[in-house]
Amino acid sequence: MDFSRRSLLATAPATLAGGRTTAAAGRKLSFSEEWPTERIAAALISRAEWKPYPRIQDRHGWQGLDEAARAAAIKAGERQLRQPWQVLPATLFLEFAREGNRSRYEAARDERREALRELAIAEAVEGKGRFLDQIANGIWATCEETYWGVPAHINMQKAGKGLPDVAEPTVDLFAAETGSLLAWTDYLLNSQLDAVSPLIRKRVRLEIDRRILLPCRTRTDFWWMGLTKRDRPVNNWNPWINSNWLTCVLLMEADERRRAADTYKSLFSLDNFVQGYHEDGGCDEGPGYWGRAGASLFDCLDLLHSASGARMDFYKVPLVREIGRYIYRAHIAGNWYTNFGDAPPRMQPAGDLVYRYGRRIEDASMQALGAWVEHKHGEGRTYRDSIGRVLPALFNRAEIGKADGQPPLIRDAWLSGIQVMVARSRGGSTDGLYLAAQGGHNAESHNHNDVGNFIVFANGQPLFIDIGVETYSAKTFSAQRYDIWTMQSAWHNLPTVNGLMQAAGEEFRATNVAYEGGETRAQLTMELTQAYPAEAGIESWRRTHRLDRSANEIAIVDETVLRDGRGPLQFTLMTPRRPTVEGGELRFEGATAVFDSSQLAATVDSVEVKDGRLRNAWGDTLYRILLTAAHPQRRATYTVRIRQS
Repeated sequence: MDFSRRSLLATAPATLAGGRTTAAAGRKLSFSEEWPTERIAAALISRAEWKPYPRIQDRHGWQGLDEAARAAAIKAGERQLRQPWQVLPATLFLEFAREGNRSRYEAARDERREALRELAIAEAVEGKGRFLDQIANGIWATCEETYWGVPAHINMQKAGKGLPDVAEPTVDLFAAETGSLLAWTDYLLNSQLDAVSPLIRKRVRLEIDRRILLPCRTRTDFWWMGLTKRDRPVNNWNPWINSNWLTCVLLMEADERRRAADTYKSLFSLDNFVQGYHEDGGCDEGPGYWGRAGASLFDCLDLLHSASGARMDFYKVPLVREIGRYIYRAHIAGNWYTNFGDAPPRMQPAGDLVYRYGRRIEDASMQALGAWVEHKHGEGRTYRDSIGRVLPALFNRAEIGKADGQPPLIRDAWLSGIQVMVARSRGGSTDGLYLAAQGGHNAESHNHNDVGNFIVFANGQPLFIDIGVETYSAKTFSAQRYDIWTMQSAWHNLPTVNGLMQAAGEEFRATNVAYEGGETRAQLTMELTQAYPAEAGIESWRRTHRLDRSANEIAIVDETVLRDGRGPLQFTLMTPRRPTVEGGELRFEGATAVFDSSQLAATVDSVEVKDGRLRNAWGDTLYRILLTAAHPQRRATYTVRIRQS
C-alpha cells in the first residue's frame, strides 16, 4: 500500500490534518508539504546509482582511510573472529515479564549486533575475505531471531508481554537498528556475500521487507509515527526509528515508486517530531537523549541530503539549526551536561556527529564542540555507535582530526519553550559558578516531578545536582514510575510542603515564568503553587534562581504564602560532596551554602548508591541535605546563597 498525503491525513488526528497547533503557537513546520511523493521521486538518486560510501570492490575508497582508523577497524574485527554467537533463549527474553529485568537479554543481543558491525567494517576495510564466514554466521543468526526488538517493547504486539509473536512484526528502536545494520552490511559487501552463498542476501532482503518495510508501509498505528491519536506525544523514538527505516528504504527497496512513497511517509512522520519542538530547539528529554532525538533527526536529513544529491536540503530551516545548537547550550564542563529528567549527568556525545551537524548548519561553536569531544573521547565512543554513524565518522576522520576543538562554554542561554536557563560566571571558562534551572511541567518526556529544580557547579565540578535515573526496569515506564525515588521531587532540589511532594501530570506546572539576563546577572523566576497538589496548602510559592556575577554568588529565593493548618516544610539539596554543617552554613571543599539558621535546621543523610548507572555518575555515596522549618510562618522568605570559598 502506498500512502499519499491525503490518505495519511485521513488517518491522522484532526489537529494534524488541519495544520496542528504546535508547542510554539502559530508555527507550522512540515517537511512533507514541501516534499510530496512526486517531488521526492524526481529528486532521489536511484537505488542502483546511489553510492553513499565505497562498496568493498572500491579498494581505493577504503584504502584512503588513515592508517590508524584502518588498523583499529581490523583489530576490532579480529576480536570477533573466534567469538561464539550469543544464544538468545526464550527464558532470557521472558526475564522482563517475569522479573522486570531487561538488561541481561539486551546485553546478549547487543553483543551480537556489535560483533556483526565490527566484522562488516573490518571486511570492508581489509577486503581479503577472511571475515566473511563469521559475517555469514552473524547475518544468519540475526535472521533466525524471532523478534529483532527487545522485551521491554514487546507490548507493541497485540499478544502483549511475554514471548514475541512471530506473526506480528512490530518496529521498535532496536528492530529498526537491526534492519539498518543488515542493510548497510548488504550494501557494503554485496557480491562478496554471494560468494559465500547467494541465499544470504536473499534472506536479508526477505527479513528486512517483512520485519521493517512492510509494517512501516502498511501500518499507521505505531505510536512513534505520530499518525493516530495516542495518550502520549512522539519523542526520540520517532527520528531514531525513522533514520533506520529510511536507511532500509533507500538501500533495500527495489521499486522506485514505493521507495519514494515510503520516504514521503517517513517525512510525514518526522513532521510530528519537529512539531513538538519550540522555536528555541530545546530538548525536554535532556542532552543525553539529544543524541537519539535531535541528532537522529540529523541522521534522517543527512540520508536524504545524500540520497538526493543535495536536492533535499533542510539545513537552512531555523528550527533544524536550533535543535542542533541545544547540545552545546546544555554543556557544563568536561563530560558534564545539564541532566533534568532521565538524562545522565555525564555523557560523551558522538563528537563526529556533533561536528557534522555543526558543519551542515554552519555553526562554528557546534563544530568546535564536536571536534573537542572527538579529539578527547572519539575513538572510544564514536566507533561503538550504530553502523550508520560509524561509516561517516570513518570517512570524516581526517577532516575532524585537523579541526580546532574547544567547548564553547557559552555564558548564558534561555530556552523559553522548555523553560530552562543556564548561566555561568563568565563565558569560555569553567572557573566560577554555573547555574541551570528549569520550570516546565510534570508530563514532559522522560519526566521527573521536578518543576523548579536547579543544578549548581563550582569550578567545573558538581555541587548541587540532579541525580538522574537508575538503570531502566519494567517499573521505569509503568504506572509505578513515580514510586521510584529518583523520580520524586523530595529527591530533587525542591521543597516538600506539608509533607507533600509535587504530583505527576501536565497540570502540575510552573506558572508566571520570567527570565532576565544581562552582563551582571541572570535569573529565572516562577510560581510553583500549581506544581503541588492542593492539599499542600500553598497560596503562593515564588521561586527565584539567580546568578549574580557582580557578587559572585548564586541565590535561591523562595517567597511563600501558606494556608492555615500548616505542617512542616523541608527543602532538599542533593550533593555528591560531603558537607559540614556549622550554624547557618553548609561547607564543602571550595564552596559554601548559607541559610538563615533561625528559620531552618539542617540535617544530612548519606545515601548509599547501589544502582550501577547512578554509581557510574556519582560514585558510592550521595548526600541529602534537608533544611527544615518545623513550624513555618504563613508568610516567609527563605534564601540559600551559594558562594565559592
